[in-house]
Amino acid sequence: MPDFHLKETCEWTHQRLKQIAAQLETYLNETTLNGLVETDENPEDVHEYYKGYLQDLRHLLVNCENAYEKLGICLRRAQFNRAFAEDALYQVYHSCVNLFFYPINESYEEDGRHSYTGRDAILFKREIDPKLKNVTLSLSKLFEELREDLMYYETDYVTTRRMQRK
Repeated sequence: MPDFHLKETCEWTHQRLKQIAAQLETYLNETTLNGLVETDENPEDVHEYYKGYLQDLRHLLVNCENAYEKLGICLRRAQFNRAFAEDALYQVYHSCVNLFFYPINESYEEDGRHSYTGRDAILFKREIDPKLKNVTLSLSKLFEELREDLMYYETDYVTTRRMQRK
């Protein structure tokens, strides 16, 4: 990948991560576990579910903010460092995109078959708070764009690193 395209990818990813972090931060600042549990018809049943869901979102926010900072450093350097940029994009793919689509607490899952039909690819384990559902579905569109753009780093970056070690 030419350096100018790599730099454009870094800039585009940097902007997307800023959008994602802003949405997550806004939602998490306005939401409490007790607030989510109280709005549900079966508060006892959903406490652990929402606790895990919010925990995953907090981890995701931290990872996105760290990746955003790393890409910012990459873009601010006087000399564009190709290796640093590739590493930063690889980290975005693994620590942000994968964490979104494969949450630790498995509060939702992705069904790739839905994306071909135009429906939302995120399937929730249970009926959830509408605001949380909207945030998750909104984020899924941004993460899908990131995944499509950074999928290259899933295979080529790892292959390049392995070749360098031999």
